[in-house]
Amino acid sequence: MTLLDANLQSESAIDVHGFNAPTGNAAELRAAFGHFPSGIAALSAIIDGAPKGLVASSFSVGVSFDPPIVAFSVQNTSTTWPVLRTAPTIGVSILGKDHAEVCAQLASRSGDRFRGLDLIETDTGSLFIGGSALLLDCEVLSETPAGDHHIILLEVKSLKVEAGIEPLVYHGAAFRQLAPTYEI
Repeated sequence: MTLLDANLQSESAIDVHGFNAPTGNAAELRAAFGHFPSGIAALSAIIDGAPKGLVASSFSVGVSFDPPIVAFSVQNTSTTWPVLRTAPTIGVSILGKDHAEVCAQLASRSGDRFRGLDLIETDTGSLFIGGSALLLDCEVLSETPAGDHHIILLEVKSLKVEAGIEPLVYHGAAFRQLAPTYEI
């Protein structure tokens, strides 16, 4: 396919309102979805005596209030989730505004993800990151296949709000902090 053919094909995929059909290009979709700001959640537990965890920018609170349910999605290729999901409880830490480096460390595919971090462990093995804005102690409720991901529902068993700690925000492929513009 020539460059001209590709341009014509992409132009024909634009509807009368200027919307483009998704191309299936993961990088393009990631960039488009990156226009929606999200918090960053670290999901962690102690398994066989060692900390295990992953980070998710797809985390959503308020799926249900009765019972309290939260959700996130995880790639089918994750090697951490199959291990983490075996934990009786999972600690969810909504990372704080000063956790950009912590997030990068936890998301790393090499080295000790938890080295040097301020960790809080519960009796049931949930693991939390100190300095987080919100801590949720959860149990896996369900997993639903969704394309190249699974949607995971977690039931919140207990929680702790850390007043005064603002969350870390991910937007446009960068970590950001909240800035109030209007109070309600």
